[in-house]
Amino acid sequence: MSRRLRWDGADCYHPRMLTLPAIPFPVIDPILLQIGPFAIRWYALAYIAGLVLGWRYLLWFARRDWTPFQDKDVDDFLVWATLGVVLGGRTGYVLFYNFGYYLQNPGDILMVWQGGMSFHGGLIGVVLAVVLFTRLRGIPTLSFGDYVACVAPIGLFFGRIANFINAELYGRVSDAPWAMVFPGGGPLPRHPSQLYEALLEGALLFLLLLLASRTPRIRQTPGAMLGILLAGYAAARMFIELFREPDPQIGFLWSGITMGQLLSLPMLLIGLWFFLRAYRR
Repeated sequence: MSRRLRWDGADCYHPRMLTLPAIPFPVIDPILLQIGPFAIRWYALAYIAGLVLGWRYLLWFARRDWTPFQDKDVDDFLVWATLGVVLGGRTGYVLFYNFGYYLQNPGDILMVWQGGMSFHGGLIGVVLAVVLFTRLRGIPTLSFGDYVACVAPIGLFFGRIANFINAELYGRVSDAPWAMVFPGGGPLPRHPSQLYEALLEGALLFLLLLLASRTPRIRQTPGAMLGILLAGYAAARMFIELFREPDPQIGFLWSGITMGQLLSLPMLLIGLWFFLRAYRR
């Protein structure tokens, strides 16, 4: 017996009956609390948690002797970071992942509560915020950017957990013993790729940058920690894209490359350049 599947953008036949093992998906309502038209969503709470905890972590750095900024700078930058994340993330998603749809439905661009944020776009937004903010304050841009880089994995971790709760951005069909059947993902078990990203892009990258910030030679070299973030995230994302289902409106690009890998490649090269340039200095 064969079953017709959707795989790599083309129809094919599976050679055996699909009785793949799967663990139950922990169905969690994406809305934590709703009162009339007002709803508190886990997706929004993830962004709030990332920004608030990142702000407190950056304050901790500001109180160290080796950082060139103060508490007040961190407090003021929180607004800039929020605008950079939200505006950049939404703009990046519209341009990189679903431009045709939003070109026909421009009013939906403002409906950020429905999801649709791009890390690459959010990164560009935060980079612009850091450059403008530090020039206005007279703070060394690369030095400040290094510690903002240390904060970024916190938001990545909570964002990927929110993706998992929303049962979105799930992985490809898998026979792994930890595979799950996602709502909206068909009857077949899939990689919980959101959790892979939370661990690699979030927790592991956070620990790597924490270790770097505790190493005098690295923290005293402007641009080194920024390079670690860029290269580390890009490498993790390109690897996890091997298990993640591509966005349905895009699918696979040439030779099986995904949009996430394509956007991460220049990020990887820039990150390596930043780190090597800083290390040589």
